[in-house]
Amino acid sequence: MAFKVQVGPAQIAIHHGQTVLLTAPDGQVSWPSERGLYFRDTRVISTWAIYANGEPWDLLSGGAIAYNAARIFLTNRTFVSEDGPIRARTVGLVIGRHIEEGLHEDIDVTNNSQNSVRFNLEITIRSDFADIFEVKSNQIVRRGRVTTSWSASQQVLRVTYRNKDFCREVIVRTVDGDGEPTVNANGRLSFDIGLKSGQGWHRCLIYDLVDGTERSRAPRRCTHSSAASDHAKRMDEWRRTVLKIASSNEEFYRCYLQGVQDLAALRLPLKGTDHMVFVPAAGLPWFVALFGRDTLIASLQTMIVYPEFAAGTLEVLGQYQATERDDYRDAEPGKILHELRYGQLAHFKLIPHTPYYGTADATPLYLVTLHAAWRATGDRALIERHMPTAEACLTWIDKYGDRDGDGFQEYQTRSPAGYENMGWKDSGDAVMYPDGALVQGPKALCELQGYVYDAWLRMAEIYDELDNKRRANALRRKAAGLFQKFNEAFWDEESGFYAYALDGDKKKVLSVASNVGHCLWSGIIAPERAEAVVKRLMRKDLWSGWGIRTLSADHAAFNPYNYQTGAVWPHDNSLIALGMRRYGFAAEAAAVARDISRAASHFLLNQLPELYAGLQRDPTSFPVQYLGANVPQAWAAGTPFMLLQAMLGLQHDAPRGKLYIDPALPDWLPDVALTDLRLGRRHFDIRFWRDGKDTVFKVLKGKNGVVEQKSIVLSASEAMR
Repeated sequence: MAFKVQVGPAQIAIHHGQTVLLTAPDGQVSWPSERGLYFRDTRVISTWAIYANGEPWDLLSGGAIAYNAARIFLTNRTFVSEDGPIRARTVGLVIGRHIEEGLHEDIDVTNNSQNSVRFNLEITIRSDFADIFEVKSNQIVRRGRVTTSWSASQQVLRVTYRNKDFCREVIVRTVDGDGEPTVNANGRLSFDIGLKSGQGWHRCLIYDLVDGTERSRAPRRCTHSSAASDHAKRMDEWRRTVLKIASSNEEFYRCYLQGVQDLAALRLPLKGTDHMVFVPAAGLPWFVALFGRDTLIASLQTMIVYPEFAAGTLEVLGQYQATERDDYRDAEPGKILHELRYGQLAHFKLIPHTPYYGTADATPLYLVTLHAAWRATGDRALIERHMPTAEACLTWIDKYGDRDGDGFQEYQTRSPAGYENMGWKDSGDAVMYPDGALVQGPKALCELQGYVYDAWLRMAEIYDELDNKRRANALRRKAAGLFQKFNEAFWDEESGFYAYALDGDKKKVLSVASNVGHCLWSGIIAPERAEAVVKRLMRKDLWSGWGIRTLSADHAAFNPYNYQTGAVWPHDNSLIALGMRRYGFAAEAAAVARDISRAASHFLLNQLPELYAGLQRDPTSFPVQYLGANVPQAWAAGTPFMLLQAMLGLQHDAPRGKLYIDPALPDWLPDVALTDLRLGRRHFDIRFWRDGKDTVFKVLKGKNGVVEQKSIVLSASEAMR
């Protein structure tokens, strides 16, 4: 049995939408800490503690029973009551919680002794209303004013925060209870409990959460019935809708299944143009928000599983596309956002996330996603609806993405609060020379050129569909020019690898990094150099055995425990694996998939975290957590989907009514059965299995002629078109 690695500190995390609750394993929230109840980027509860006659309780067991629900079992310590001492472990306390916008909390007490007991149960609730950015940085500044009111007749506690026109409020109502009414005194809710032997006591606490005038109501049903709620039924229906798999390889099956569960949990409801849409939130606990790059990549990963994510993502991100230049937010006309926040720091523009546009890759990735969604659904109206957004993206690429007119995409912040790095590796130390010195100023990352190359070719196909041959041909010419220019400027003959980036002086940054693998995915690598690139990625300094590292272990700045200078990111590996497959390296793509699947088996629930340490695997090792990794995290959850796509060679072409496959299952994954694979409105069940060294398939459901075997491998002409 694989050793199970827990990611992050021991705690309970549950969430729904933009409401997140982080507690200690005993269900309590101490201050100061990063825990609490967060609502739209504001910590609305910063302390929660429960006592019996002033004494704390001892934890027995507790944990999340669903992504939005938890139960915690505790028992008493010895304490003195007016009727005499109450022995330890004779009174049971169960705390149940579940979130559906607001929070429902159940408090159940049982007297397991042979005698009657009487005591005061007290709950302390405090609210600091700190912005999530301040909590993360441990630099909380007191702002505004907090007021508290208690209505004994209505049994309602109101805690309100106001700072000018910014308001958050928690409304706590005690309902459905046994015994005497609740009393609020000494900053605590107090319950007078008297129980005979074997008797129980129950009380519900309902936490409604308010943003200005908008009230998010808590569910009224108790936690034990949350699995039968309307929300739970909708989630079950969603799980029935998505692509399902079966396999004799239990390890990969569990990794895939957990990815589905995680994406279900991360569904973020947001307002579309005239209706609510769902997009994948980036990750728990700190990134339950709308992102550009993260949401687009997760949508691409889930295209074979749930293409509706892409539709929602395109709609919402299109709404927030920048229309004017704003240097504080790094916004330029046509640019797709990086991150949108709702806390008071954003409200008062103390941070630029209103939204912030400091990403160089989200804009071309929007075009890649638009094309992929059209190919998956065959929905011509989708591309027609988003063409104004797409046109603005193309203009941004030419006018702002290429800052100096040299034909390459560069980035550099104009904001005093902006990010130094704007690729997916966006930490301040992510781009460095081989000696470890940081690259300052404008940077032309290799993968940015690949994303734009891919976006131009995909948009050319969309223009063909719209009968605009002139525009399609112009984009193909631009892509061909970029292909040639990239392969001249970024290739380093001496090292036999592509440069990580060009610096502000157009000199090659020859640090060996995983980013070049993304260039395989986008198809910008010259076919005659693909083998050298794949072999370099699979050398031991990059290939850890748990996946490909972000940075070579031979690099001066390598640190296996650091965020983007040596750690392994599952999503990074999924893009690289699909890129390897596109160039005909099926065995190497499957080896990367095996690494990630094996790593997942070591984590609790087979749940891939955002990243983990880039240590070398050996027969006695296991993947080591990265402190602070988000879990669940959207593009980590989407990783097994893209790995499956790579191994099966799945290619949608719904506009022409074709589902192309090119399966190459490895020996460690001898069979896979797909149920409800969608092509437009059609559904297919397909079984794949190894027959000797070959992979064969059978269509079990759906029109046979639609499914056709076609190589996923790029031809030389396709790579240079």
